[in-house]
Amino acid sequence: MLRIDRRLVEAMVAHARADHPDEACGILPGPEGSDEPTRFVAMLNAERSPTFYRFDSGEQLRVWREMDAADEVPVVIYHSHTATDPYPSRTDIGLAAEPDAHYVLVGTADPDVALVCSYRIVDGEVRAEPIVVVGADTSGDGGFAFAVPEPESDSHPARSKE
Repeated sequence: MLRIDRRLVEAMVAHARADHPDEACGILPGPEGSDEPTRFVAMLNAERSPTFYRFDSGEQLRVWREMDAADEVPVVIYHSHTATDPYPSRTDIGLAAEPDAHYVLVGTADPDVALVCSYRIVDGEVRAEPIVVVGADTSGDGGFAFAVPEPESDSHPARSKE
């Protein structure tokens, strides 16, 4: 289960809204073996696309080296979905290369409320998980909501049994 400081959630949502209508992307590093990230790293979407994201390879190399030097790993890998449900697409699932990471999707289709969802993606299998928010002011919604989508629903193309 992902435990995350409210400030980190707010930073992801702000980044997703700032890059809208293009997908935003980034990571939240933390100690190896932890389910609680400690800092926010916004990354450039090299595709600058409303339907796809890809980390800039030079920036990714630099950030991963910084994490190695600090004994950190990507606890969260996040990106936004600007017009579809915040559920991993087939492409997202196929490119998920960090089996210990929490994959967080921020839905920005609704301009008033961003929907924040977390998943584990291992060997092509997607498992939705709850998010525990810690830190100051957990009473207000801050313009975002959390959801754990029903894994059996076939309403999203990535969930279809083709």
